[in-house]
Amino acid sequence: MKKKLLAMLLTGVMALSLGACSQNSETEADSGSGNSAAEDTSGDSESEGSSSAGEEVELTVFAAASLTETLTEISELYAKEAPDVKLVFNFDSSGTLKTQIQEGAACDLFISAGQKQMDQMDASADPSVNTEGLDFVLEDSRIDILENKVTLCVSESSKIQLTSFDDMAAALKEGTILLGMGNSDVPVGQYTQKILEYYGLSEEELNERGLISYGSNVKEVTTQIKEGAVNCGVIYCTDAYSDGLTVTDEATAEMCGQVIYPAAVLKTGEHPEEAQAFLDFLQTDPCMEIFEKVGFTRIEQEA
Repeated sequence: MKKKLLAMLLTGVMALSLGACSQNSETEADSGSGNSAAEDTSGDSESEGSSSAGEEVELTVFAAASLTETLTEISELYAKEAPDVKLVFNFDSSGTLKTQIQEGAACDLFISAGQKQMDQMDASADPSVNTEGLDFVLEDSRIDILENKVTLCVSESSKIQLTSFDDMAAALKEGTILLGMGNSDVPVGQYTQKILEYYGLSEEELNERGLISYGSNVKEVTTQIKEGAVNCGVIYCTDAYSDGLTVTDEATAEMCGQVIYPAAVLKTGEHPEEAQAFLDFLQTDPCMEIFEKVGFTRIEQEA
């Protein structure tokens, strides 16, 4: 009897031991399965990281209004060159763009129609121009990219015969025409001021006599000429070409200096590498052909 009872007790202990072993094995199996799941999740995370690297970058470009048509055409080429980069343009007078940047507007690349507006934001420029000590231009990124020409265009509806800047100056002295020109903070307006000074004409006096109609950028002046709101206007040859206007005369360097377009990547931009890549692309032959087609001239870079 005692032997039977001892056998039964031994059998029960063995059963309990086997159950515990089985349970431990299942736990280990579950634990191993959990590690595999964690590894799979980690793999998914890496996969997601690599896909995010190809996400679209929105590159903001502030450019002088006279570049509207050319840069719009070039953007179609760049879409093939860099499909992950979306170009967002803000076209206006260089003075207005400079003010927007200074006030905090997001901008990766700035292309000005005049050196003055770029100098005003460049810490390396002469303090007499950069009077506020602004430091927006990324070092070594600034480059003179294009040259334009200042021209005189006469409205088709004008009854006054004008064939040159000499004729324009004479008519202004006589008070027989209305001249369209850019505001004082607009590069084309500043070039016009120099032309007036060249002829010994006072802009203030002409304005008081009602002989000047101002535009906030070169496109507004171009529209005034095209619509016959003025007898004539001073605009760039590129804008005359884009709007189908006939150039009457071209200003010499002696009259207003060279019209140089500088470009630079800005320190405040979010995508400096992409901005530099687009700036480099603008200097390639296909882009220069588009610029030259409307009247811009390539500026050869020193080796």
